[in-house]
Amino acid sequence: MRLFAAVLPPERVVHELAAEIDRLKRLPGAERLRWTHRPGWHFTLAFYGEVADDLVPGLSDRLARAAHRTEPFGLALAGGGQFGHGRALWTGAQGEVEALRLLADRAESAARKAGVPMGEHRRYKAHLTVARGRDSVDVRPHVDLLHEFTSSTWTVSELVLVRSNLPRSGVAGEQPRYEAVACWQLGGVG
Repeated sequence: MRLFAAVLPPERVVHELAAEIDRLKRLPGAERLRWTHRPGWHFTLAFYGEVADDLVPGLSDRLARAAHRTEPFGLALAGGGQFGHGRALWTGAQGEVEALRLLADRAESAARKAGVPMGEHRRYKAHLTVARGRDSVDVRPHVDLLHEFTSSTWTVSELVLVRSNLPRSGVAGEQPRYEAVACWQLGGVG
């Protein structure tokens, strides 16, 4: 199973981001980007890749503990940037970003302790990918517009284990499908 741990924004924030994406799509060069659809809007905390079925229960137990040890925290989507000279366009986070980083570290540690190969540790950079480019695209106008964007704040109250199903049809523009495998309340509530 191809898995990752994530924080998902609530529907009202998704609507705010959708309005911002509509503005971004009107800018020159926007047609050269592959825009991420709403089901793909999430903060990936730790990407696990293909996880053997026999490791999933242990990973789930450790993620449950990580969620229990993390108190709910406030977050908003804000600003933006790019990776790889236009290969990825993203919006960032503001609010209790250190709490988000701590949850990401715990999600990565949970995988390592469960025996999931994780490769080299990298410092977590909070971002939600909104578009990708196959070629370098000048996304500076998009980044400039994103700098003005801030969503309403919400309370992050759950950690989600997500399964990613890659496109298999070969149809241009097909997006991965995401499904929540498990969800845990932060702070041991619920």
